[in-house]
Amino acid sequence: MPAYEFTDDSPLLREPDGFRVEFDAARERADIVLDRPPLNIVSMRQRDQFRAVFEALDRDDRVRVIVLRAEGENFSSGGNIAGFMEASPEHVSELAVNIAAPERCRKPVIAQIRGYCFGVGFELSLACDFRIASETAFFALPEMRIGMIPGSGGSARLLHMIGIARTKDMVMRARRVPGRQAAEWGFVTECVADADLEKTVAALADELRGFSPLAQRTIKTVLNRGQHTSVQGAIEIEGQAYGRLRTSEDFREGVASFHEKRKPSFVGR
Repeated sequence: MPAYEFTDDSPLLREPDGFRVEFDAARERADIVLDRPPLNIVSMRQRDQFRAVFEALDRDDRVRVIVLRAEGENFSSGGNIAGFMEASPEHVSELAVNIAAPERCRKPVIAQIRGYCFGVGFELSLACDFRIASETAFFALPEMRIGMIPGSGGSARLLHMIGIARTKDMVMRARRVPGRQAAEWGFVTECVADADLEKTVAALADELRGFSPLAQRTIKTVLNRGQHTSVQGAIEIEGQAYGRLRTSEDFREGVASFHEKRKPSFVGR
């Protein structure tokens, strides 16, 4: 897959630290590839760069789907502990903001995971919309082993996904959960045989491209906001968004294609 060329002149987008970005124009797909094998340890600068990269891809109309994956047998064993110790308290307190970049991104983001998915690597995947895991995958927030707790949103997101009992079981014991169990618990979308991982992710990315970009952006926002409010509040958020979409070109095209029994051609507005 060819390298993605950034049009932004942000210093953070120069010389990616421990990752690369690829772009398949025909499939409207951008891949952010962790590229510091064998463990793909995430540096402090890399965390800052993730935010800038997701924001740049979000602005690029050529990109419909983003895949976050890794080079080698492991997604990521976590962060660079030495770099963490050197960072200022102010910088450390903002780590969750950078790692939340996939969640803020308006486009669908898929995490493709095999092998170790620990620490900040796990937290980054939890901020994605879909997590497709190989049977070789293991998930953990191991910070308790060094007298620390997760600091980039991992325990908070897990709490909403799998409940307090299972989150305590994972986080307070620094427990490693295999891919199949992760799917059973509900924080992984699907767990597949290792040989099927790439094609499963490719099929999902192509499927997502078939929907209205505007409707996808809208429902992602509705769900992200709705999970932090009451049921009645979430219904209100959904209703307001539904009303706005009724006037969109994509909705008119969707209705027309349904009646004409043809594939819709969405434009994202």
